[in-house]
Amino acid sequence: MLAALLGRKIGMTQVYDDAGNLKPVTVLEVGPCTVLQVKTVETDGYSAVQLGFADKPRRKANQPETGHVKKVNAEPKRFIREVRLEEDPGDVNPGDVLTVAVFDGVETVDVIGVTKGKGFAGVVRRYGFKGGPASHGGKNTRRRPGSVGQSATPARTIKGVRMGGHMGQVRRTQKNLDVVRVDPEKNLLLVKGSVPGASSDFVYVRVAKSVLRKVAGKKS
Repeated sequence: MLAALLGRKIGMTQVYDDAGNLKPVTVLEVGPCTVLQVKTVETDGYSAVQLGFADKPRRKANQPETGHVKKVNAEPKRFIREVRLEEDPGDVNPGDVLTVAVFDGVETVDVIGVTKGKGFAGVVRRYGFKGGPASHGGKNTRRRPGSVGQSATPARTIKGVRMGGHMGQVRRTQKNLDVVRVDPEKNLLLVKGSVPGASSDFVYVRVAKSVLRKVAGKKS
């Protein structure tokens, strides 16, 4: 069962459901994705399907990229990921084009993306520190972190102390998002809630793992 596709975050809006309730949703452009390669236990040691999303101009693609997609008569892709499978995908072949219709009937999905990069941030912004007093002669004022270690013993700063540093630009998974609407004509998937990343960032969308576990439990 191929239960994942690649896409792009479009932005956020709000829609009314069938009951007239207003829901905040994130609009995702999911697919069409080209199957670039099918890996099996016999040939590669594991089962997986390699998907490509969003065409890249050939002048910007290097020779290995062009040669790889040439095998399936496709254009070079900007976003390529593998979908690991527990068994060989018998009904998926190289060159197939998969659309958002894969998620028809699916109620919840997981969305994986890269959060917005915020550069260097201090402890107040990064961890929500309160900061020191701003009046009455306080020495540790405003947004300083305060004490970070000991003097004689152990005479060093312990690993893991929360300090200022790089914030954001990390991989995050938003789990169990409700699917509000699937639009196969426009390749759109509307999910309730927020999704990691900025608008136009690439995302990986899969059927929620909690759903797959329930299905696996019923089969066993």
